[in-house]
Amino acid sequence: MKWVFAHGDGDGVTSAALVSAALGPVNVFFTHPYGLYDDIKENVKPGDHVIIVDIALNEAHLNDLVKLFSRISSEGELTYIDHHPEPLGIRIKELPGNVVHSEEACAAELTFKFFEDKLPWEYNRVALYGAISDYMINTQFVRKALEDWDMRFVYFEAGVLSQGMEGSRKMYDFKRHVVEHLSQNRLPSSLSELLIRALIESVNEEKMIREIKGSFKVKGEIAYILNPSGSIARAATYVKALAGRKVGVAGEIRGDIVIMSLRTSEEDIDLNKVLRRLSKEIPVHGGGHRKAAGARVPLKYFEEFIDMLNGKITQLPQ
Repeated sequence: MKWVFAHGDGDGVTSAALVSAALGPVNVFFTHPYGLYDDIKENVKPGDHVIIVDIALNEAHLNDLVKLFSRISSEGELTYIDHHPEPLGIRIKELPGNVVHSEEACAAELTFKFFEDKLPWEYNRVALYGAISDYMINTQFVRKALEDWDMRFVYFEAGVLSQGMEGSRKMYDFKRHVVEHLSQNRLPSSLSELLIRALIESVNEEKMIREIKGSFKVKGEIAYILNPSGSIARAATYVKALAGRKVGVAGEIRGDIVIMSLRTSEEDIDLNKVLRRLSKEIPVHGGGHRKAAGARVPLKYFEEFIDMLNGKITQLPQ
């Protein structure tokens, strides 16, 4: 049995679609760094072929993941394709199985290149959708691939996909339908439900921006908001811009946990490194990229997290 474990955003969905186009029908399971270990352990059987795309390795489960990867690769086949920073204490390319890793490109680009000999050239536009969705457009591959298409056409389709995914957060069956649709190299805009969700998401996003203007809080260089009406990833960007601060944080309270998205546009701030340092001081799990990261923290530690995050940011050399 073939499994694809993927992130549920535009980059993850296009990566999964490229795998399906290259290998044929696959079981697609959407997950995240913190849940990857349990999701694989509960679903994969000996002899299965496992492909993981666009999922960072969480340090909390790192030792167990390495053992699990070793078992899967010895009993079946394992391919890991990702572009997130390496976890502390391990070199990703030393992991068992087939490993494709680079922080310089999106997962969809890396996936397309890995399976390129099994894909018609026209599938490069599926990789372009992922690159645009993940803001990873400054690569030689993207520049070259865009020469094959009208840029406005590709950007429109990528926008439909990106907005549609934001408007379909935990709708995993629908996202699997999108993967199947894209695996046939069909346009995102030709999937009517995806197009409608993208339009609704854009209207909701505009409404959310207006709401954020009167409800955010500031702590030093951190602007933050809890429970915005829309995407926390987008809200983190907007709260940063509206407050004129270096870092924006948007969180959603789920029970006694706050799920957060963090954004910055400052060149001297590496949110991934900052979160990893904080994880040694308070019970926060998180990471991601330099300018975009995610984290989760117990609700009772949220205000302390904001204080300590501001402390780390203000201590950085200017």
